[in-house]
Amino acid sequence: MSLIQIKGLTHRFADGTFGVKDIDLVVKDGELLALAGANGSGKTTLCRHLNGLLQPTEGEVLVNGMNVPGNLLKVRQMVGMVFQNADTQIVGETVYSDIAFGPENLGMSRAEIDDRVGAAIEMVGLQEHRNHKPHLLSGGEYKWLGIAGGLAMNPKILILDEPFSNLDYPGSCQLLKQILRIHELGHTIIIITHELEKIIADIDRLVIMQGGRIVRSGDPLSLIGEVEFFGVREPCASKFGQGLQSWLT
Repeated sequence: MSLIQIKGLTHRFADGTFGVKDIDLVVKDGELLALAGANGSGKTTLCRHLNGLLQPTEGEVLVNGMNVPGNLLKVRQMVGMVFQNADTQIVGETVYSDIAFGPENLGMSRAEIDDRVGAAIEMVGLQEHRNHKPHLLSGGEYKWLGIAGGLAMNPKILILDEPFSNLDYPGSCQLLKQILRIHELGHTIIIITHELEKIIADIDRLVIMQGGRIVRSGDPLSLIGEVEFFGVREPCASKFGQGLQSWLT
């Protein structure tokens, strides 16, 4: 089933430049998709249309059949977005209160808020930190806090913008495990990244952007040899003829 349908999407900024142009994209329910491209290729601009942070200049964006601009409240409960700089999303004085912020603003009962926050904390492994101040967390834990805040909204779709940035190898592996676990629970996940090596073997589809347009979309194995034409580094294993290797094996 098509969960996201983007038809002829164009976004022109106030200065007249195009962020994205003539985008057509369908994302299936339960898909794990990587959106790759060089800086400025339009990846984040595209995804900001999925929860109404940006409005189309032309075209249409549908989430679960709903036109995004006309159904912002419903869509934002379905689409969680974790930005590259997670600290911009941290608003609570403790891990618990930060994760509870979203559900509280939806006017949920305290019992439901507690249930959602508890489930999100467990899903990302922050149980021991629930009463800690966010600034005491490590870089990886900070990332998971941002993800937990999105998960507490119980989204059908989770968008992660450069989730591996500034993480060391153990932190990246741990985060990848959590992402795959969340996907196994039924969430549709879009990962915006230029670090394909970390996720290429675990995704269902690779979409490549350049100059605000989608230039390739398909099976990761069939596309991996082309990525450097579009400013994305090809994973070392692929370059040396070893196929697509998961960081978790």
